Amino acid sequence: MERFATLTAIAAPLPAANVNTDTIIRVERCVRVPKAEIGRYAFETLRLRADGSENPDFPLNREPWRAAKILVCGDNFGCGSSREMAVWAIAGMGVRCVIAPSFGEIFLGNCLQNGVLAIKLPKESVGQLMTQAAEPASATFTIDLAAQKINGNIAFEIEPLKKRMLLEGLDAIGLTLTREAEIAAWQARDRAARPWVYFT
Repeated sequence: MERFATLTAIAAPLPAANVNTDTIIRVERCVRVPKAEIGRYAFETLRLRADGSENPDFPLNREPWRAAKILVCGDNFGCGSSREMAVWAIAGMGVRCVIAPSFGEIFLGNCLQNGVLAIKLPKESVGQLMTQAAEPASATFTIDLAAQKINGNIAFEIEPLKKRMLLEGLDAIGLTLTREAEIAAWQARDRAARPWVYFT
């Protein structure tokens, strides 16, 4: 998993509330599309018209937001089903950080497992960032995870363990493997104390 330290990038405004995982990635794309290619289908129902052409009203179809690596979203972003592919999709299109007043709980956990920083902020702060993101001249944000600051002046909270995992690029398995020596030592002691438990 790619480490997250400081990110300076374009932020795109997605003000709609209750954007669910089916809107982020259609369920049929979850079956046949490889993980490495799923980003091209992110927000498909919003990005494309019925005839397959781009919807010019959707921010991610316009400059400078085509290159956005940060999304500023409305309430309850990522609600709906538990599909991890929703995070794969936004990560696959290059997004590393999502900011919203609230998230679907499972989506929030899936962000961490896939190296995407999800930041919860009060509605007033999100509204301020949404306004900045909507203007090309102020749409470039800096997210400093170590300092827990957005643009140097908006502080955000994150659990210390989650922060460490993102800073070091660790998923749950990687985090466990940082204690591999301790695990091996315990197994050696246990094997000596209870040899009948082990097959060899």
